[in-house]
Amino acid sequence: MSLAIGKIIQYLRSDREGRHLIIEEDTAMDRARRILKVLKSRPTLEGAGVHLKRAFGNSEVPMFDPFLLLDDFRSKNPKHYEKGFPWHPHRGIETITYVLHGRVEHGDNMGNKGIISSGDVQWMTAGSGIIHQEMPKGDPDGVMFGFQLWANLPASQKMTPPRYRDVKNEQVPEVVLKGGATIRIICGEAGGKKGPVRDIVIDPEYLDIRIPAQSEFVHPVKKGHTVFAYIIEGKAYFCGEKNPFSYEVQGVNYFDIQREPFLDNETLILFDEGDQVRVSTGDEPVRFLLVSGKPLGEPVAWYGPIVMNTQEELRIAFEEYRNGTFIKHGKTF
Repeated sequence: MSLAIGKIIQYLRSDREGRHLIIEEDTAMDRARRILKVLKSRPTLEGAGVHLKRAFGNSEVPMFDPFLLLDDFRSKNPKHYEKGFPWHPHRGIETITYVLHGRVEHGDNMGNKGIISSGDVQWMTAGSGIIHQEMPKGDPDGVMFGFQLWANLPASQKMTPPRYRDVKNEQVPEVVLKGGATIRIICGEAGGKKGPVRDIVIDPEYLDIRIPAQSEFVHPVKKGHTVFAYIIEGKAYFCGEKNPFSYEVQGVNYFDIQREPFLDNETLILFDEGDQVRVSTGDEPVRFLLVSGKPLGEPVAWYGPIVMNTQEELRIAFEEYRNGTFIKHGKTF
């Protein structure tokens, strides 16, 4: 039995169509992932009346295991977000909030208060239980751009003490690869640098990637991990696939009849198994979030803001919330 040993390398070349190929790959890996499914985010009302787009959620379980939900709360209308997400509980999950423009004011039952500003990330482990609120405020022009991702916790850590990892904009490393691709690294590794969020049980990678026009980008991903991309600007095609009928697409609604080879803003791409992800641009650049994590393979019992493994655990959680015994660590109101 032989062992292939590789190393991360970067290089730049051009293909026959003249595109720059921005390569960051492991020499021991050679199987590119293909598109498993494409989902277009759907308008949703959440919290106290926040207008957002949901890329995936409860109805897609367990397709994105270990991830549960991705919400896109980008708006230029304060009336669409100012009512926010008033006091509510969480148990059994982690919430990852990434703000691009504006700010989100945060507070919880333990007396913690803070602001998630432009470029900041908050990685909150709800664990055994936390009661908090998140109130989007927007920037001086009323712009509020951000995303919230939910990651599941394994049964062994669902009742762990709550904790926060607050990462400021200047703490997120950014690398520029040969050929012009720019990557902000929240967690994981790219261009020889590692993100500030580490020691997470699902071994995640969370990258904010920009690729210039007429380029192709290749990034190594871990075999066996769930991997998806969510486009937030521009357009591109993925995995070298230009036939939009070669994979399943979940549209916005039944009247969504557009299927184009280039995938664009507010579109999510879930990848099949493999060692690397390939993204190509045409005349426009693209920006997308690339996220991956190790699946848990455990039962999911989910209702509202609480995610456990069994319906009985859910019953107990909501009973504790009603009778005031929900909080196991820290103080209650």
